[in-house]
Amino acid sequence: MLYTPVPGTPLYKEMAEQGRLLTDIDPADIHGQFKFNFRHAAISREESKRFLDWAFWRDFESNGPSLYRMCQTMLLGWQRYKDYPDPRVRERFAREVKKLSSAYNAALWAMEKEFKKVNQGVSQRIHKLRREVEKEFPVVARFTAASLGPVLLWSTRREDRRLAKGRTYEPPTFLERRNWVSAT
Repeated sequence: MLYTPVPGTPLYKEMAEQGRLLTDIDPADIHGQFKFNFRHAAISREESKRFLDWAFWRDFESNGPSLYRMCQTMLLGWQRYKDYPDPRVRERFAREVKKLSSAYNAALWAMEKEFKKVNQGVSQRIHKLRREVEKEFPVVARFTAASLGPVLLWSTRREDRRLAKGRTYEPPTFLERRNWVSAT
């Protein structure tokens, strides 16, 4: 993420005092995932976007989708705490892992198949995780992967085609300034 001055923060105040805030920025783009909203001393606004895109690409290429990583974390938590002495802790992890043993395992199935074409290493790691999930939850995980996985893969590919044609889902932005601390 980009280090971003957001209204109401000390960084925003500092950048405003230094006269480094850019004034022609759409407030919907002040979230740290687009371009700088201020004049950086060494990096242009366009370079900030290029660097950020490269960092996101590199992270995805090396580590795989964030949903895969989230599933990995869920499984590790479950394995660590499923036999914990405190029943409240066990209940919490049992509640959290239900998603992993069902719909998320189907998503892992679809990811594994999709990544075989573009990143064999990530596909193999997803496959390994999916097999670990299926060892923990053999009936539910296998059933949902086999039944829901192909549907998710089909709908993902359909959505890729729609997005490639220019379809977007950008919601309208609204802005209320009444709660912002004045920066000037």
